[in-house]
Amino acid sequence: MLTTMRYRDQPTIEVTQRIRCDVPTAWNLVTDIELPVHCSTELQGVDWLEGAMAVEVGARFRGRSRHEAFGDWSTVCEVVEVENQRRWVYDVVGPDGVGARWAFEVEPASDGVLVRQWARMGPGPSGLTPAIVAQPDKEARIVSRRLAEWEKNMLANLEWVRSQAEG
Repeated sequence: MLTTMRYRDQPTIEVTQRIRCDVPTAWNLVTDIELPVHCSTELQGVDWLEGAMAVEVGARFRGRSRHEAFGDWSTVCEVVEVENQRRWVYDVVGPDGVGARWAFEVEPASDGVLVRQWARMGPGPSGLTPAIVAQPDKEARIVSRRLAEWEKNMLANLEWVRSQAEG
């Protein structure tokens, strides 16, 4: 129910795509930090920071985004977990803490792999925070709308991975 959806509860969205390929192929695609640039309606570009060149714990990268409601912004992300060929997780880090956590997972299946992308809001403030503060009575709608945007982009990401892996 929308009236109970609150940012402080760290709402999460997850999408999954079945892909006919092997685990290393899927892993290679989902560990490319430029993957969402190919199909996101927001992400404009990404760059590794501080000499990082691959997904490994502690590696950091900057994302540059654009959204009609939020304008242009950039974020710094830090890889916080890697299970090789299985899962990698990164936090979007702001001046007041982690504003979101994102992840990709690859799971072997009988006819290929399942690739999963998920994201969780919070616990720290994010770009939604000013809108929620300005209109607390609309928090559930604001959060729900943002999760729907995330879901749309995540579905596009995984469809792109499928198209690349299956040729």
